[in-house]
Order: sequence, then C-alpha cells, then structure tokens
Amino acid sequence: MTFGQFHTPRESSSRPLTSMADINVTPMVDVMLVLLVIFIIAAPFMTHAVKLDLPQAQSAAAPEKPETVRISFDADGVLYWDKQVLAMADLESKLGLLAKKNRQVELQLRADKATRYEIIAQVMAAAQSQGLTRISFVTESKQAGKSTGKP
Repeated sequence: MTFGQFHTPRESSSRPLTSMADINVTPMVDVMLVLLVIFIIAAPFMTHAVKLDLPQAQSAAAPEKPETVRISFDADGVLYWDKQVLAMADLESKLGLLAKKNRQVELQLRADKATRYEIIAQVMAAAQSQGLTRISFVTESKQAGKSTGKP
C-alpha cells in the first residue's frame, strides 16, 4: 500500500484508490489574510518622522509688480503706446530704451478684432529682439446673459 491509499477491506474490491493530489489552500489563505491585516495596521507606524525645531528667519520683501506698458492696435493698424500714437519705425528704439531701464517690464498687447496679425507679430518680434519676453494679450470677458444682438 502506497502513501495516501487508505482503504477499508470492503472498498478494495470495488475500485482502486489513488493518492490524494489536491492541496487544501484554505488554511494558507487564512494565514495570508491575517498577515495582510497585520501589515495594514502596522504600516503607518513604520514611517520614521524626525521632529525638528526649525529656525525662523525673515524673508526678503516680495518684489514689486513689474512695470506694465500697454501697446494697443486699432482696426486700421495704428499703434498706441499707453494712449499715445507711435509710429512703427520708432517702436524698436522705444522698446530698446525700456529694456535698458528694466528687463522685467510686462508688455500688454491690446488689439482690435480687425487688426492684421502681421502688425502684432512685428511688435512681438521687436520686443523679443530687445530682450523683453513678458508679453501678454488683453481680451474682454463675455458677461453671462449679455446679448450681442446677433443670431
């Protein structure tokens, strides 16, 4: 008789018995679930927090808001520098003087809907050639419930 072939004398005559090949996994699953619960509970306690009394120091004053220059374009392509008409030929020299004075100047470009993009691109290229990189576009926000009268 080999291991696992337990039989009674009555069963031996009817059919041959073979060894049991199945493993009962229920106890192993129970042990694994208990270990999982233990690790879930113990994991927060495993973090090592070092308690420090950090020194206090005063930080430097916040930098002032950079100077803002508004450049506007109307539908005809006329250029305005803070509400003063400016010729396109004088723009680069004026931007150069501004860049020498302060590199953190912010240029706000305000353009009419009908303004040609070519003019805006020329102004942006002139500003970037002088080292002015803070350029923003100003738009109007649509108000909720405002009717434009167009279908």
